[in-house]
Amino acid sequence: MGCEKNDWYPMWKALNIDLEKHDQLLEAFPNIFTEVYLNSQKNRPKNMAFWDMVVGDIHGIRVNELKNAKDQGKKIIGTFCLYVPDEIIFALDAISVGLCGGTNFSNYASEELLPTNICALIKSALGFLVGRICPYYALTDLLIGETTCDGKKKAWEIFNKHKPIYVVETPQYKERDQARQHYIEEIKSLIKKLEEITGNKLTVEKLREWMIKFSEKRKQLKRIYQARKADPVPISGKDALLVSQIAFYDDPDRQIEMLGKLADELEERVKNNIGVFEKGTKRILISGTPMAIPNWKIHHIIESLGAAIVAEETCTGTRYFQSEFKEFNGNSLDDLIEIIAERYLSINCACFTPNDNRKQDILELIKEFQVDGAIFYTLSFCQPYEMESIQLEKSLKAAGIPVLSISTDYSSDDEGQLKTRIEAFLEMLK
Repeated sequence: MGCEKNDWYPMWKALNIDLEKHDQLLEAFPNIFTEVYLNSQKNRPKNMAFWDMVVGDIHGIRVNELKNAKDQGKKIIGTFCLYVPDEIIFALDAISVGLCGGTNFSNYASEELLPTNICALIKSALGFLVGRICPYYALTDLLIGETTCDGKKKAWEIFNKHKPIYVVETPQYKERDQARQHYIEEIKSLIKKLEEITGNKLTVEKLREWMIKFSEKRKQLKRIYQARKADPVPISGKDALLVSQIAFYDDPDRQIEMLGKLADELEERVKNNIGVFEKGTKRILISGTPMAIPNWKIHHIIESLGAAIVAEETCTGTRYFQSEFKEFNGNSLDDLIEIIAERYLSINCACFTPNDNRKQDILELIKEFQVDGAIFYTLSFCQPYEMESIQLEKSLKAAGIPVLSISTDYSSDDEGQLKTRIEAFLEMLK
């Protein structure tokens, strides 16, 4: 990626973007980013300049790269969830792009298609597609959905009216042998669909190559998280969140390089006792639903009140890299697919029942990152996470861990109320 400014209007017009609405979105975006990231933070890691640049041209440089790849015959595949293996998509010489929505700006385009009491992520994601606001959606040849919540299951039917979508059925009770076998068969069916779309045939060599590459990407991201165990913490929670968010759609090779550079800098900061907060700052764990760009509200409030977010037990946090391939030595596609299935089913999302392993994940993170208090964050109307948060809150409080549960959406209407509640929670930790 370069730093030059380009005129992307011809590209956006060619992608049939609603330029008027798109202008409104991009007009507001820099102000939000400047307030949340640039004006409110000091002593940020120097390598965060790369991520600032990416956000500064969020619908430009990367979109242009994808368009050029598409013009050369590559297929662009949109995904929404960790349970869709990126390794397979890239091994078939296609490009996967994480698609979601983290703002209520696009809700106007989906409000007549969805009930009011459905999660903000679904409203936002569908609005970006049907409203023709996001060039990443416009570039995709195929969307891949999954059955991780009831809202998504029905939303895919609406998505399919606007863009071809293939739905991977994820198991609900993953501990059963038949559930594991079913997921393996679903992966095989996905491979067939992607082979049909791309015109390519999956090979053992290519799949192993991309399994190793994505494993390296997750390893570098994990290094960044490991550095956050230090006191003083070398990077803010806001910056760490931004790094994870961009990892979902940027080029994997570039991410390996830039994540590695940032991890190197953070490890050097830890050695030299350099932090973005004072030593002894209260340390917070965020647990719950994923946070898509530009959903930075909770992180901004917490860190503006003087606490440090040191870990996220979310899909845009530790779940992204929490499990790894046990090996790469499979001699056949069947072997490698089983290894892939094992890795992805080890991610502990609230879509599964029972889900006791998620509680263990949280308790381990609290210990490893020396957390003073946990905040359970749930998007409004996300039933799996809202229901789990009640039981998890009871378990953590019984273990003597202070907990605050928050349910909110993408709007700014409740920021005052949230600030009051979070401030009272942080005072209690002193």
